[in-house]
Amino acid sequence: MVQSQQAVDVVIMAAGKGTRMKSKLPKVLHRLAGRALLQHVVDTAAGLNARRVVVITGHGAMEVEAGLAQPARAGAGFGMEFVRQEPQLGTGHAVQQAVPALPDDGVVVVLSGDVPLTQVDTLQALISACGGNKLALLTIEFADPTGYGRIERAGSGAVQAIVEHKDASDTQRQIKEIYSGIMAVPARLLKPWLVKLDNKNAQGEYYLTDVVKFAVADGVPVVAHKISDALQVAGINSPVQLAELERAHQLRQAQAFMEQGVRLADPARFDVRGELQCAQDVEIDVNCIFSGRVQLGEGVRIGAHCVISNARIGAGAVIHPYTHIEGGHSDKDVVEVGPGALVGPFARLRPGAKLGQEVHIGNFVEVKNATMAAGAKANHLAYVGDASLGERVNYGAGSITANYDGANKHQTVIEADVHIGSNCVLVAPVTIGAGGTVGGGSTITKDTAPGALTVARAKQVSVANWTRPVKKKK
Repeated sequence: MVQSQQAVDVVIMAAGKGTRMKSKLPKVLHRLAGRALLQHVVDTAAGLNARRVVVITGHGAMEVEAGLAQPARAGAGFGMEFVRQEPQLGTGHAVQQAVPALPDDGVVVVLSGDVPLTQVDTLQALISACGGNKLALLTIEFADPTGYGRIERAGSGAVQAIVEHKDASDTQRQIKEIYSGIMAVPARLLKPWLVKLDNKNAQGEYYLTDVVKFAVADGVPVVAHKISDALQVAGINSPVQLAELERAHQLRQAQAFMEQGVRLADPARFDVRGELQCAQDVEIDVNCIFSGRVQLGEGVRIGAHCVISNARIGAGAVIHPYTHIEGGHSDKDVVEVGPGALVGPFARLRPGAKLGQEVHIGNFVEVKNATMAAGAKANHLAYVGDASLGERVNYGAGSITANYDGANKHQTVIEADVHIGSNCVLVAPVTIGAGGTVGGGSTITKDTAPGALTVARAKQVSVANWTRPVKKKK
C-alpha cells in the first residue's frame, strides 16, 4: 500500500457501451487474467489507499453495479459509490456526474474502467506531481498516436492543451506525445472547470480534456508525468485488443516468475488468473492455468495442461499432466497437497481435498471434501468423497464412497493400514477398522472390526452346459 498526505478520491469512468466488443456483456465486465477489466481498476484504487471510489456507469449500469457491489460490501478499505451517466455525452459530462460525491479537500484521480493494467506506483507518482495544487496528466509517446488526444506544449515545455484527434490540425497530428485518459487534480480546482465545459467540437461531446485550457487560463500549472510502458495505458475496445493485452500481460508475468527462479517450459503458454506464489526450484510445464490463490512449495513440479485453483501444494510434490485442482476460497475448502505427494495424470481434486505427505492419487481419481493421511494411495479409477483415510490406506481401483443418500451427505472413515479391494462400494456412514481388508467387489453398509477381512458379495454360481440365446433370423 502507498500513502499520500492528501486524501485521494478515485473516479472510474465505466459508462461506455463498447460497441466494438460485439457482446451483450458490458465492456468493463469482460475479463483479463481472470478478473473483470473494471475490477482490475478498482483493485488499483485500493492499492492507492483511496478514501472513496466513484464508479460512473451508464450502458448496462445495473449489471456493472451488481458485479462490483459484492466486492464493495466485502470490505475493500474504501467507500464505493455509483453514479449514472444517462445519456453518455462525453468524458467531461461523465465526470460532472461524480461531482456531488467528491469532497473539496481531496485529490481526484480519474481512471478508465477499460484500462486495467495501470500500476499503483505510476499513479502515486502522478499524485505526487499534482502536489495538491497542479493538474497532472499521465502521458506517453506512441509511434502511431492515431485516435489519441495530443499534448500541446509551450516553448518552455509547459503543457498548454490537449487536442483530441478529430479536432487536431495536420500539424498537431504529428505530435507523438498523447494523453492516456488518466489525470490527478485537486477537487477544489476541478469542480469549477467542469462547470465551464461545452460541446463545441467535432464530436459534439463534453471533453474532460478541456479542463487543461481552463487551468492554463487560471494560471494553474499543468504538468505531465510521462511513462514509457504502453501496457499501463492500453485500453480495450475489441476482442482482438483484449486477447492481445491478455497475452502481453501473461508474458510479463511469466518473465517476472522466471526472474524469481521459476522454470517455465514455455513462457508463452502460461496463464496466471489470480495470485501465484512459488518457492525455489518450481518447474511448470506448458499450458497450465492458475487461478484464485495458489502456493507452490520448493521443488514442486507441475505437468502440462494442469488447471489449479485455490490450492497449497507442498514441497517436492508432483502434479502430473491434465490434473484439475479446484479448491474453494475458504480455508476449509482450499485444496492441500502434502510434501512429496504424487497426483495425476487426469486426476481431480475438488474443494476440501486434503492430502498428506507422500499420498498417491492416480489417473481418473476424484477426491472431494476428504482427508488422506500420509502414505495413503488411490492409484486409479476411484471416488473418495466426504471421507477420512488413515495412514497407508490402499484404496482399490473402481471403488467409491457412496456419501449421498439423496437428501444428506454422510462420512466414511477408513482407519490406518486398511486395504480396500477393487470395485467396492462403501455406503456412508460407515467406519472400516484399522488394519482391515475389504474384499474386491464388496458393498459395505456396516462398520467393520479392526484387522478383519470383510467380504459382502453374492455367492458365485456357475451353470454347466448353459447355452447363450441366439439372434432370431428374419
